[in-house]
Amino acid sequence: MDRQTPGDPPLTYLDHAASAPMRDEVVEAMAPFASGVFGHPSGHHRQARAARQALEEARDRIAELLGAAPREVVFTSGGTEADNLAVIGVLGAVVRRRPGEPAAVVSSSVEHAAVLEACRVASARLGGVVHERVGVDSQGLFDLTRLAQTLEDLRGDVALVTVMLANNEVGTVQPLGEVVALTRSLAPQAVVHTDAVQAAAWLDVAQVASGVDLVSVSAHKLGGPKGAGALVVREGTAIEPLFVGGGQERERRSGTHDVAGAVGLAAALAAVANEREAESARVGALRDRLADGLLHAVPSVIEVAERKFVLPGHCHLCFSGVDREELVLLLDEAGVCVSAGAACASGALEPSHVLAAMGVPAPIARGSIRFSLGHTTAAEDVERALAVVPEAVARLRG
Repeated sequence: MDRQTPGDPPLTYLDHAASAPMRDEVVEAMAPFASGVFGHPSGHHRQARAARQALEEARDRIAELLGAAPREVVFTSGGTEADNLAVIGVLGAVVRRRPGEPAAVVSSSVEHAAVLEACRVASARLGGVVHERVGVDSQGLFDLTRLAQTLEDLRGDVALVTVMLANNEVGTVQPLGEVVALTRSLAPQAVVHTDAVQAAAWLDVAQVASGVDLVSVSAHKLGGPKGAGALVVREGTAIEPLFVGGGQERERRSGTHDVAGAVGLAAALAAVANEREAESARVGALRDRLADGLLHAVPSVIEVAERKFVLPGHCHLCFSGVDREELVLLLDEAGVCVSAGAACASGALEPSHVLAAMGVPAPIARGSIRFSLGHTTAAEDVERALAVVPEAVARLRG
């Protein structure tokens, strides 16, 4: 693992959308469960009871912050599992209830791979399931007209509509309320899911996703621990488990609970809720300074989406004549951490399906860089990026 050593350039971390640094209050909240409270929360002795009490207190807190009842919160290992459980779980329940009948899942074309791959797997493994993708406009916004047409065409076959609350690459916030309204009107039998993993750090999920049946969140995007997440499953929503065994989580997700992770998720959600308004304004101003500075200092740069449509911490730019992977590596050598495209398990960069869906030409998308700011970002980080990035781009172009 790479660590800062004497002589290294100062670290400028602008990759919060990938994973945010752990918050001090989260570390403090989790500390007792690293060694002191180690019991299995499904047991009956005092250590188990202490663990179970902490787990249920975390569940209560998460439920309140997400606008759900405690019994509707299902703990998972993160956003990917939550998305998989939502998509495959709902479609599995529909197929079991209506064997031999067609079932459709409708998604946007810019969903996270955890959703798109889950749709693909469901289509391959569950008989009669089809996946319909609805496009987006040049800002990455869901095409509501096309959605309405798709729902009308499929009618009673629609089992699930899934659309992310905010895009992980470009930060575009989707018109979730309008998606829900169209679905309830044209396909009232359908379940609606939203991947709120990227949005939860910036938006009040309890408010904006109040009409949704399933909501996915992940702790490490919020300054919480990796490997902890949750899926809100509204009462009455049928879902088949991915994991079976001990029957935990009301038989929706078997397995020994990660008590420390649940406590960390609750603490992270509480922290972002407490500071949301002030941090959105502070980080948004820093993002504007970064974007405006780079657009002024570097020739031939395109801002992918208008800022009024995106989260406060996202700044996605395309540098023409530059290979994004080379630029990421060059910036890393200078101590500036950014992201480009979508990273697969091997760490290699794949072409961005999001930019392609938005109509960004491949030669321009080749130079795409995502700068993402968050709770640890300070003015000096932005100024350092403004000093380093133009030089790196000029070097590559030269």
